[in-house]
Amino acid sequence: MNRCERYLETILFGTPDRIPFTPGGPRKSTLEVWRRQGLALGRNYMDALRDILGLPGDPPAKRLAAPGASFLMIPQFEEKVLAHENGHYIVQDWKGNVCEISDEFDVTYLRTAADFVTRRWIKLPVESREDWEAMKRRYHPDDSRRYPADFDARCAALRDRDDALRIHVNGPFWQLREWVGAEQLCILFATEQDFVREMIAFWADFVSKVLERILSRVAVDVFSLSEDMAFKGRSFISPAMTREFLLPTYIRWVEQARAGGARVYDMDSDGYIGDLIPIWIDAGINCCNPIEVAAGCDVVEFRRRFGTKMAYHGAMDKRLIARGGEALKNEILRIVPAMLKDGGFIPSCDHAVPPDISWPSFIEYSRQLAQLTGWL
Repeated sequence: MNRCERYLETILFGTPDRIPFTPGGPRKSTLEVWRRQGLALGRNYMDALRDILGLPGDPPAKRLAAPGASFLMIPQFEEKVLAHENGHYIVQDWKGNVCEISDEFDVTYLRTAADFVTRRWIKLPVESREDWEAMKRRYHPDDSRRYPADFDARCAALRDRDDALRIHVNGPFWQLREWVGAEQLCILFATEQDFVREMIAFWADFVSKVLERILSRVAVDVFSLSEDMAFKGRSFISPAMTREFLLPTYIRWVEQARAGGARVYDMDSDGYIGDLIPIWIDAGINCCNPIEVAAGCDVVEFRRRFGTKMAYHGAMDKRLIARGGEALKNEILRIVPAMLKDGGFIPSCDHAVPPDISWPSFIEYSRQLAQLTGWL
């Protein structure tokens, strides 16, 4: 099987030749620690891991040149340092947030999730109706800058591929949180529901129009959403609010993606998602990640509750990977064989791999996964 076939067979409860081997990915600080612990400078960690474990060859897929259509704001805000005091920077990031970070980092760390960076929010980009009207002007779906000059050629080339083509967007909760902030958004759900509906409708329409540009040119395999709408033990808003405000957008996008060839609809949310999974199932979403154990998620219990209506990617407790030994072995043996019996599960670290997981511990954990997923 090629990578695309293997992934789809696994997530869709088919009969893959092996389970995809995805132990998890480190961030910058983790890689820096691993370099000091034996990972050669400049060596790709997965290449090194395969050599150390003696994994059989897995021919690389053809390089996928993504369609290149952007769902980001255009133009972006200027990244700049506003102040430097007491070991901290006050910065404006590309999204328009003003926040405080340690001067161990710089503003570029806020572009992507390059590392684990704690920040203190000072100002959000949408704090008034005037801010909202200005923000909307940054999201024109027909802006030519949103599509690369070779957009049509890229899409045509992607019709010949052996890896899964994934289109990823921010879910409505995630995007509104980007605009107004998590705490304020939760307040708005209770106090200014018409405004919340207006922002959701705007985002739903914008994503749908850009998505149509892509899907009219090339079929995709996976449609994925980032939502991050839960913390330890509970979701940020109630399941009832999630059904009322967010479910219609999920259904709309999933139906659009299905018409465009997608077969996997993947929801990414940290925190405890057990109360949200039934809503996502009703939306047609059929895969969740990362199944964060510290938040109370237990993938075996989820399988008992939801059966094969939902597949999962993740669920391996990062704290036990760091601890290693019998605790990790017992947890792997509890989860992986039970989940692989039914299918619909790709085991992986339940978030980005943190620096307290040493390179030797990561190797040992990966060895056990490789054995249980058919690679050793």
